[in-house]
Amino acid sequence: MVFKRLLGSLGVGGPTVDTVLPDWTTAPGGTVSGRVHLKGGSGDFEIEHITLELVAHVEAEQDDGESHGTVAFDRFVVGGGFRLVAGAEHSVPFTVTLPWETPITELYGQPLGIALGVRTELSVAGARDKGDLDQLAVGPLPVQEAILEAFGQLGFGFTSADLEYGHIGGTGQRLPFYQEIELAPSPQYAHAVKEIELTFLTTPDGTEVVLEADKRGGTFSGGHDALARFTVAHADAGRQDWNAVVDGWVRELVDHHVDHHGDHHSAHDPHASYDPSYGHDGGHRSGPGVGTAVAVGAAGLAVGVVGGMVAAEVVDEVGDFFEDEDESDDEGGED
Repeated sequence: MVFKRLLGSLGVGGPTVDTVLPDWTTAPGGTVSGRVHLKGGSGDFEIEHITLELVAHVEAEQDDGESHGTVAFDRFVVGGGFRLVAGAEHSVPFTVTLPWETPITELYGQPLGIALGVRTELSVAGARDKGDLDQLAVGPLPVQEAILEAFGQLGFGFTSADLEYGHIGGTGQRLPFYQEIELAPSPQYAHAVKEIELTFLTTPDGTEVVLEADKRGGTFSGGHDALARFTVAHADAGRQDWNAVVDGWVRELVDHHVDHHGDHHSAHDPHASYDPSYGHDGGHRSGPGVGTAVAVGAAGLAVGVVGGMVAAEVVDEVGDFFEDEDESDDEGGED
């Protein structure tokens, strides 16, 4: 997606910027290459800096409800230090590396409802203005895909995904927000949990998987949340029977006991201590491997429990975000 707009703070006759991203999907920790195209205005301008900013649409829990906003989570200076003469065209190639914790926006080609973008900013003759905002598509790493595929194979269904502002206590989280992928339970676990929320906190070596279950109440107890963490290596993506590994995680999570009086710690409270970690022995059992199991269960996880409607709705939501951001930029440039 390409947006062209006049640099408002420079007035009529200023240069225009057009950033072109590839139409393929990248992955967390991967690279994104593209070009920033500039076209000179009615006069000469000194281009001091060309900066790319990674932004995300996030939610924040507040006392009076939820709020939504845009959070920048990385910046890259990709060019500058040249004069753009009147009417001239100039193209700047770039390659940037995404943070390892970058959220995933799609699975098996199906959007998850996560809005990530690349915003271009020019510093021209002492003035700074935001150029265009382009949508960024990020797919899962092999180990993330293997875990999500296993959930699908086990009968779990995708319901929604969002980005939550805050920090998960007791983890090595680096970004100011984290992604939650909400899963409807499989029939096997529907009696025990209402939903499971999955978060990936990825590093160059592997990923920490944070699971939170909204457990149903029993005859003599109310419902409550249960938390568990597991760490897996990138190298294990094709070496595990992930259906067995993930099913073991869920069983451990369902059997996990917390304080039923409400004093248990929430992983989503940035001031709380994190629940005890639950290590896994790496699952040395051998299995058929995830490459042979991309079938109905995994595809169902991507599409959602209500069919294609989830995908259609999230496409509209993401599109609205980019339209609103572009309109707000235009309005701000006219001040």
